[in-house]
Amino acid sequence: MNKINIENYNDLKSWPFKEAQQILKRNGGLANFKIPEKGHILLETGYGPSGLPHIGTFGEVVRTTMVRNALTALIDCPTKMVTFSDDMDGLRKVPDNVPNKQMLSEYIGKPLTSIPDPFEKFESFGHHNNARLKSFLDTFKFDYNFVSSTESYKSGFFDNTIIEILENYEKILEIILPTLRKERKSTYSPFLPISEKSGNVLQVQIDEYRPKSKSVIYTEPSNQKKVEVLVTGGNCKLQWKVDWAMRWMALGVDYEMCGKDLTESVDLAAKICRAIGKKAPVNLIYEMFLDEKGEKISKSVGNGISVDEWLRYGSPESLSLYMFQKPKSAKKLFFDVIPKTVDEYIAHYNSYDKLEPIKKIDSPIWHIHAGNPKFFKSDITFNSLTNLVSICNTDDKDIIWSFINQYDPNLNASSNPEFDKLIDYAINYYNDFVLPNKKYLEVNSDNKIVFQDMLNVLKSQITESDTAEEIQTLLYEVGKKHQFDNLKDFFKLVYQVLLGQEQGPRLGSFIKLYGVQETIKIIEEKVNFQE
Repeated sequence: MNKINIENYNDLKSWPFKEAQQILKRNGGLANFKIPEKGHILLETGYGPSGLPHIGTFGEVVRTTMVRNALTALIDCPTKMVTFSDDMDGLRKVPDNVPNKQMLSEYIGKPLTSIPDPFEKFESFGHHNNARLKSFLDTFKFDYNFVSSTESYKSGFFDNTIIEILENYEKILEIILPTLRKERKSTYSPFLPISEKSGNVLQVQIDEYRPKSKSVIYTEPSNQKKVEVLVTGGNCKLQWKVDWAMRWMALGVDYEMCGKDLTESVDLAAKICRAIGKKAPVNLIYEMFLDEKGEKISKSVGNGISVDEWLRYGSPESLSLYMFQKPKSAKKLFFDVIPKTVDEYIAHYNSYDKLEPIKKIDSPIWHIHAGNPKFFKSDITFNSLTNLVSICNTDDKDIIWSFINQYDPNLNASSNPEFDKLIDYAINYYNDFVLPNKKYLEVNSDNKIVFQDMLNVLKSQITESDTAEEIQTLLYEVGKKHQFDNLKDFFKLVYQVLLGQEQGPRLGSFIKLYGVQETIKIIEEKVNFQE
């Protein structure tokens, strides 16, 4: 990515640039920026591999990538994005969406990378889910470095930082203990020994901390014997909040975002870093996704939509746009947001070339495409396409293309494959959401007069060469003539009779796409003027 050339970086308003500037402040600011000793700026995303990648995983990675791209556009400094897998965590419960559940239930408490793969494909359950994560990220061509918690602990990569944690355990307890319930305070320890007897990650009280010997002493639950264990070499794992701080310090993380539900954890992890004399990374706290009822989306409840489901009805770019928009605001994430977001993407794309340079850089299109938007041409909205499919009542793309080519002879699948995909999305959305809910309104004697006047206008005052706006204006006059209390009711009536639905596209635009003569035919088919 090339550096952007603007006079005042403070004029940049989009949130990825604001986040990038916070990272720069952490490293001396733009004017006095110094490349860190590690030789790069590091941005981290985290993954809990007890479950499969989901839409939240995509959101965090794509948002972090946007910040990374913004940073790269501001400074000449290498950047890295790490996707960290907490695959050394003990299995807390058996997921619902896996085979061999009975087998897995025998491994509760053991590290995910020590548990057989229930799918019988990889050396462990943790390795299986890590592979799924990497495949998922590779599908979207994300640029990332994968880091395994198990490998980092066992290889000794974390050892020096873990020793610092041990040497400062009293300071850490002072930070953590006030946040715990009374019964938890008495047994809490930053260190979780891996039992030599059971292989489990033990939530046990630590009887003695020994910084000089780099060890802790605990009571083995299976036999009540005192055991001394090194904290290095993967013999112990750290509790979550302490583990997060340790990871930041060991990797040299400059930036990490997380969901609102982890606000307390990120605050405590930052305090631990500062207590040891280290810098905490810059953090963005993003809001959670809500379902159609306004309730928090949960993987276990299954009340949201998956990435695959989104991509059945909308492009990856539209999903990226959804993630770009207002990350600090709670947003509804259900099927009806997809058409709206697809059309917003089209609108942003169509206006991109008309923007002044500073506005282009702040545009979602710049961030979605890393400053290099790919070719896409359409002034036809997704809403219009779904309604075209609806009125044609077909999933035959050739039929849909025949109408589109009447509207724009220069538009075709070979020159604009992205638009061709848009037709697929529209057909899928129509079949799954529009068709099952179609309910045509029968025209009564009063309404018949409205459609007769509409027909007369189409036959005598409107031609195929008229613009969508000119058609819309003449149809407005029909609605006004019949004194609808609200002109929206006039258009609602048209949609109910012609499309079998209460909402539809801007009527002038739709008729321009569908064709004046075709619109006349469909009115004559739906309304019996002979009665």
